[in-house]
Amino acid sequence: MSEARAVLAEATARLARAGIGNAAGDALALMAHVLEVPRHALRDALARPLPPEAAARFQAAVDARLDRQPVSQILGFRDFWKHRFRVTRDTLDPRPETETLVAAALELPWRTVLDLGTGTGAILLSVLAERPGARGLGVDLSKAALEVARGNAAMLGIGADFRHSDWFSAVEGRFDLIVSNPPYIAADEMSGLSPEVRDWEPRGALTDEGDGLGAYRAIAAGAVAHLAPGGWLAVEIGPTQGAAVSALFERQGLQEIAIRPDLDGRDRVVLSRRTA
Repeated sequence: MSEARAVLAEATARLARAGIGNAAGDALALMAHVLEVPRHALRDALARPLPPEAAARFQAAVDARLDRQPVSQILGFRDFWKHRFRVTRDTLDPRPETETLVAAALELPWRTVLDLGTGTGAILLSVLAERPGARGLGVDLSKAALEVARGNAAMLGIGADFRHSDWFSAVEGRFDLIVSNPPYIAADEMSGLSPEVRDWEPRGALTDEGDGLGAYRAIAAGAVAHLAPGGWLAVEIGPTQGAAVSALFERQGLQEIAIRPDLDGRDRVVLSRRTA
């Protein structure tokens, strides 16, 4: 049996030669996963021989990463906001910039929330966990994604409802808050995405197969009918879409429109309100 540290070094070199940007970090994450220890406890484990079963699992994980499968899919989870969420190829990988939307939502007054295109349920469950007594509904066109979201809710012990719906098609009633991280990548931008995103995440969660604004048109068209008076709409956007999405919302009569940047200073969230 080889020492785990030597196996890790070899894997890191293989990933680097393949052009994986964070080769060392990815290899460490995969090693911690197969050894079932947190990263901070790896020091002692790396000084010991790597058991054959763990070595085989690590090799399979590295091979998957060489195929450009995202680390989160290999591990089966992604840490987001304050929780860990299960992810699969049926769901968008929750990203750090989406935490901007969670933070913005938690600054608003609401007791009921609708999450359009819920995916893993990361946005909905994160905000509900911070607002005891609030009620939330997550909808998605993907039944497979809804099963992941339900599993995450059960795993975290957070109460939420989930429903199969094409945007508002199966939604009834009004909500104090509507949130969404919809597909906003234009079809002609898809080829420029990294293989981890383009080839492994669900295409329908990435692009509307048009100009990247199709989802916002659908959301804008149905928002007023599903917002309580004074209710808020908060959506994630691509960094160049702030003005276009704001204009779509304004044309539907939404007001108090504001754009929030993410931690990198890029436009990331558009907020608007039904004032009447």
